[in-house]
Amino acid sequence: MKSVIVVGAGIWGSSTALRLAESGWAVTLVEQYAPGHVRQASAGETRLLRMAHGADDFYARLAWEARDEWRRLEERVGEPLFHEAGLLWFAQTPDGWEHASAQVLKNLDMGVEVLEPADGARFFPDFRGDDLSFLLWEPHAGVIRARRATQAIARLAQAAGARLVKARALPAEGGVEIDGEVVRADRVVWACGAWLPTLFDVPVTVTKQDTLHFAVSPRWSTPGTPAWVDYDASAYGHGDVDGVGLKATIDLEGEPYEPEGGSRTVDVSSLEHSRTYLARRFPALAAAPVLFTQVCQYALTPDAEWILAEVSPGVWVLGGDSGHGFKHGPRLGAYVAGVLDGAHEPEARFGLHERAAVRGLRTGGEPW
Repeated sequence: MKSVIVVGAGIWGSSTALRLAESGWAVTLVEQYAPGHVRQASAGETRLLRMAHGADDFYARLAWEARDEWRRLEERVGEPLFHEAGLLWFAQTPDGWEHASAQVLKNLDMGVEVLEPADGARFFPDFRGDDLSFLLWEPHAGVIRARRATQAIARLAQAAGARLVKARALPAEGGVEIDGEVVRADRVVWACGAWLPTLFDVPVTVTKQDTLHFAVSPRWSTPGTPAWVDYDASAYGHGDVDGVGLKATIDLEGEPYEPEGGSRTVDVSSLEHSRTYLARRFPALAAAPVLFTQVCQYALTPDAEWILAEVSPGVWVLGGDSGHGFKHGPRLGAYVAGVLDGAHEPEARFGLHERAAVRGLRTGGEPW
């Protein structure tokens, strides 16, 4: 039996551990706190699932396949993990990100529609779109209950035979140092999110990202109210899920952040940006009180492409989700398992090569 140590029980690590355990591997899943702990990027209350990725069809296909995986996971755990409430993109220009996304998604037959700005009133109790060029409607997109999903997948991994070890892990020659002891396996996967650049020389910058939820009436609940993304405004959100309020957050890249000791308080500027956006797009919510806030982090690569690379024989790093990785979790776990099994090579885009800064994959969204 082949063995693997997966370090990090966020959505990527837990999904990889689950797929490998179900494939007959002896899996040790190491997590220094607990699956879904508050410092994880995976531990936010919600994340978006959307297929739109501009002109790139690789991530669009992967997200579509992940959607099916989320549905199967829901059946297994017996609780809703994904609200397929749909998602509206607010296009400020006629030929930008949303236009490129529409062409790709239409070619992939994913059921998207291009709508007039006035059609936004069909989806929200209050809406102002007079500054928009058009709307892009993704009916099969929606909202994932992120913390619950991460914990559910970690439980499934354990049920499939993975051994969960609560400990801090460090790289060691030929294996992983766990509580002072070097443990070895056929493969090691370091999927430790914001901690990855402290352990390996990888092109990842960690930034502080504030999320805000506002108290609203039941008319703004999801399912019912769809998610939305305003790419050019770097804003996104969705209706109230599980009573924590309507999410309305700005996606501007935050300040450098240390996940252990960084402030867990949202910045005043984040609140101001979100309020300004609500007043413009959903005027009825201009004075909505803040109900819940949370500090997250992005593990950003310069080009927003992920990292999946072998750094020494049998030792792999998996990270740099760059704010668009959560939704892919179950499908990415299967992809990584295929790489470790030798079924296929990782995409060249995921390598530890020189990367140029670009604006593209992430902007306009959540830690997605």
